[in-house]
Amino acid sequence: MQLTAEREKRARIARSEGQRIEEVNLAEGQKSAAIAQSEGEKTAAINRAQGEAAAILAVAEATSEAIAKIAAATTKEGGEAAVQLKVAERYVDAFANIAKAGNTIVVPADMGNPGSVIASAMSIFQGVKKA
Repeated sequence: MQLTAEREKRARIARSEGQRIEEVNLAEGQKSAAIAQSEGEKTAAINRAQGEAAAILAVAEATSEAIAKIAAATTKEGGEAAVQLKVAERYVDAFANIAKAGNTIVVPADMGNPGSVIASAMSIFQGVKKA
């Protein structure tokens, strides 16, 4: 009986050791999986941020180049007249868009006179040009 009890004791110990090793292995596997997932998410976030930064830089460079080209074009013959025409077009378009966006708009008192609207736009352009 004593031998049987001793064998059963050793068998229980061996089973519990096996269970403990199994639990440790499972926990280590879960830990490794969590670390790998976290590192993957970190890498993805870094890649997204770098992509967004590159896009912002590309837009800034394109805008800078466009501004430089516009500045150079305004110094050529007829350049200032072209700018004045573009400003007048934008001025009129802005009022048209305001009218579409809501039912309350603010317009100059002389909106019925397109010549005065364009003159207003040109005075704004001249003010910006001097600044």
